[in-house]
Amino acid sequence: MSVLSGTRNNLLSKSRTLASGMLLTSVALSGCGLMDDRSERYVDARELPPLQVPEGADSSRISQAMPIRDINVADASKFYPTEIPEPPDMTSEILEENYVVEELDGQAWLLVNDVPGRLWPATNAYMIDRGLGISGDNPKQGLIQSDLLNFSKRARDLAELPEEAVQEEARVVLQVMMSPGVRRKTTEIQVRKLEVGDEAVLKPWSGNEVPSPDDLAFQKRLLADMAEFLQGRDEQKSFSRAASGIVSQPLVKLVSEGDQAVAIRLDLDFGRSWAEIRRALTEAGIAVVDLNRSEGWFHVDFRTEEERDSGWFDWFGDDSQPQHTHTLRLEESPEVVTMTAEQEASFDGDRNASDLLGELFEYLY
Repeated sequence: MSVLSGTRNNLLSKSRTLASGMLLTSVALSGCGLMDDRSERYVDARELPPLQVPEGADSSRISQAMPIRDINVADASKFYPTEIPEPPDMTSEILEENYVVEELDGQAWLLVNDVPGRLWPATNAYMIDRGLGISGDNPKQGLIQSDLLNFSKRARDLAELPEEAVQEEARVVLQVMMSPGVRRKTTEIQVRKLEVGDEAVLKPWSGNEVPSPDDLAFQKRLLADMAEFLQGRDEQKSFSRAASGIVSQPLVKLVSEGDQAVAIRLDLDFGRSWAEIRRALTEAGIAVVDLNRSEGWFHVDFRTEEERDSGWFDWFGDDSQPQHTHTLRLEESPEVVTMTAEQEASFDGDRNASDLLGELFEYLY
């Protein structure tokens, strides 16, 4: 049979190409077998001795920038291949801020980042643990009252009563008041010593009384002791359905007309409202240019970062200094403070008064 010229060479070339392709495919499929598997080497890796530096040299330059948690070598095998070592607990320092004793205008309270329903059982446990006992409570009001403190040495010591009891001394109880905090999902706890008759009948709480300096100092010491106890029981908290009724309407509300925020209403006295607004301004990073508590206003700088940074024009001026762009005004009425915002006529930036109220609301509540 005759074959056209050049056809034999083409067929041979195609056969060689096909064979080469099959060889490359085979190598690719078995490529992992040609490479060293190092995935388990870290399990058996040995720690090298610490690096020695010459005497007198600064060793801080060779310290670990990101230290690695120590792992027990005997248990290292369990981390492969199904488990990965857990990172160290980076929330340990943050948790310390979940219990903060705050003070304002002669009042002190313990601020806890948790809801009252979870704190109620732990607070009852604190009363029992410290030998105070419980003579009565009202979960819906958030009120707990101890037994008479006069007849227990441990209770007398905690309440800082005289070491030796006398016949004529007044009968004293300790009251704990728990209420929802200003910020969402927080609780504020207050305490006070109260003189009563011979029977520890549950007395109503009066939040308008201003304690003496000695009583205020005592309250802060007791709240600090309670904070330490509650923090130690973080993993043992249970929930009280009865105390869940303590949750009430928010103390901070955003008033809007359509899609625009026009005011913030705070169901607080003026002193507490002023303090909470100052805190919110600080946390939001909004600079206060001027303020006047007696007249109830803040002058603030609500520019964006881009508006504060004028680039190379900074060589000709100091635009980093705060500028008065908006004014916050507080109007007081019985048990309610209303805050409004105004934009200065000279300011033509991107943020308006409604934006300012909306951002502050996020930090207030």
